[in-house]
Amino acid sequence: CTGRVVYGSEDTFTPSPFIFHVPLHSYYVYFLLPHPVKHNLKMPNQRFPKVKVTSIAPHEIKFTLSDTDTSMANTLRRIMIAEVPTLAIDLVEFHENSTVLNDEYIAHRLGLVPIRYQPAGSIRGGDCHGAFLPHRECVCYDRCPRCSVEFELDVHVDHVVEDGAPVIVTSADLKSNNEYVSPAHFLNQDEQDESQDEGIAIVKMGPGQRLKLKAVARMGIAKEHAKWCPVAVATYRFLPVIQINDEQVATLTMEQKAEIVESCPDKILEIDASSGNIVAAPNADEMATFTEDLKYTQAALKKRKEDPDFVTVTQSDNVFLFSVESTGAMDAEEILISSLRVLKDRLNYLAQEVENLKDMA
Repeated sequence: CTGRVVYGSEDTFTPSPFIFHVPLHSYYVYFLLPHPVKHNLKMPNQRFPKVKVTSIAPHEIKFTLSDTDTSMANTLRRIMIAEVPTLAIDLVEFHENSTVLNDEYIAHRLGLVPIRYQPAGSIRGGDCHGAFLPHRECVCYDRCPRCSVEFELDVHVDHVVEDGAPVIVTSADLKSNNEYVSPAHFLNQDEQDESQDEGIAIVKMGPGQRLKLKAVARMGIAKEHAKWCPVAVATYRFLPVIQINDEQVATLTMEQKAEIVESCPDKILEIDASSGNIVAAPNADEMATFTEDLKYTQAALKKRKEDPDFVTVTQSDNVFLFSVESTGAMDAEEILISSLRVLKDRLNYLAQEVENLKDMA
């Protein structure tokens, strides 16, 4: 997708200050987060945030958010953590439980099992926002397929295991009444290959014990309870800016240059084999976290205290490196797209409320 997208008529228009440019796989997606356009004024210092995906996998995504400030970066992070809707077990009806764990303990463990929604024709964990309604907004009396998904579990150990090992009840024993909803047994294929169980362990049972229950999954957000959180990790850090003063570095011997390179524990510097100059390592942006030792080494090598540093490492105030890992309930890419949708909806709501206040004035 290319071109310019604006809001308003040809005579009076205001470009949206929130344009997210996300390259996903081999195509580009622009996310437009609008603001009200009923005036001819332009916002001062407009910014057009961009998102560039650097690596992507079903369970993890890393991207760079640029041309914005900390408020937008933190907003996006907090939405991914607390406001992206997912499915989670919210109600458990026990019919029989003779295991060593009481009902409340098992219900708590079931609530933390990630529930994955896969739309028809898709193999990815998607956004359940359009497929289900929040339980409190549904018009049904108790529950219905529009607002809930039922799981049944019935495991009875009526035999003695040959080696005496207990029988492990896992998430694979949960049977869903919705073909598009199932527990996320594993985060990825590698985890599944290394696991000795068929899914997430719930309880261990011995001979003569039985566990029979019905669990109801509902849509919610982590702001209400952490079991609805779609991410295991959602962090960002500032892009490190490495500046090398070639004029100052030229006054150093090779031994002193090597001392500067070795003084940084993150190994963000290296000596160019052809020129002998200090240069930034190819993946310095990903490794730079601690540079205090570099400051102390440079201070000791300076001829005068007021001389400029040989290498300066600062942080950018408008570029942020994000790392997001999924719990398995949604693909990491879908979490990012869903968070942008939530942000767009919030801005639309705010814009409408502002217009309502203007009409009342």
